[in-house]
Amino acid sequence: MHIIVDGYNLIRQSDVLRRYERISLEEGRRALVLNLARYRKRRGHRITVVFDGWEGGSPQEERDLAGGVEIIYSRLGEKADEVIKRLLKAGSEEMLVVTSDREIAVFAERRGKTAIDSPAFADRLDRIAAGNLPAAPPEMETEDDDDRAGSAKKKGPSRRLSKQKRAALARLRKL
Repeated sequence: MHIIVDGYNLIRQSDVLRRYERISLEEGRRALVLNLARYRKRRGHRITVVFDGWEGGSPQEERDLAGGVEIIYSRLGEKADEVIKRLLKAGSEEMLVVTSDREIAVFAERRGKTAIDSPAFADRLDRIAAGNLPAAPPEMETEDDDDRAGSAKKKGPSRRLSKQKRAALARLRKL
């Protein structure tokens, strides 16, 4: 699975990473990449983190590799959102996007990819770092579970999640 991370979005949604960002933007990026490298080492997923460079970046898109994590800085005048969308369009592999940006999440889901919000993934990173990872992340709970317990009238396929939602849950289980 290829995990694409909206870098600054994740830093600003994580209590742990935000502390590093308060020291400096560079420290925030470094802490994120270090956490993602640890995650990659334990889980084996391909990870790409995308940072905005549109206001003060290079005229060309810059790429780097640290700890097995691919780092992309968008070029001057281009937002990280546009780079993430471009990666989603070009990718034919199984992909998961980490962002709290609703526009990117909807874009990913319309292309058959999965999106997870930044706080949920940040929590996952923290749990892996602490070594106490549950069998299934809490975001995999479905609303249907509550409905099934209280209602015996529903029967048949109407209780089943859509094919797209089942595929998204399968991707999330791989985290």
